Amino acid sequence: QVQLVESGGGLVQAGGSLRLSCAASGSIFRINAMNWYRQTPGKQRELVAGITSGGRTDYADAVKGRFTISRDNAKNTVYLQMNSLKPEDTAVYYCNTEITTFTISTNNYWGQGTQVTVSS
Repeated sequence: QVQLVESGGGLVQAGGSLRLSCAASGSIFRINAMNWYRQTPGKQRELVAGITSGGRTDYADAVKGRFTISRDNAKNTVYLQMNSLKPEDTAVYYCNTEITTFTISTNNYWGQGTQVTVSS
């Protein structure tokens, strides 16, 4: 089995910064893409940023230039550095990864979510 544990959310003033972390553990053979999504009440979950196993990154237009996604393959961890935060960034942030286990089964996994609140 695979577990994803997120950390780093919280309350911050507009213009501030937060760093989210998501650590994967369990029967992991290979981690493929790693992504961050966010969701606000009444809205669909949206992709914020993604990083491939090769390190290629992609960002939603709303966060380009402010957020940076990175990964530490030795620690099976993905990070999201969020700078210049805005009230509209307030959401629950979810880690999402595609993982191949030692049974050579590839599945999509989600973290439990971490609340980010940006006050104006």
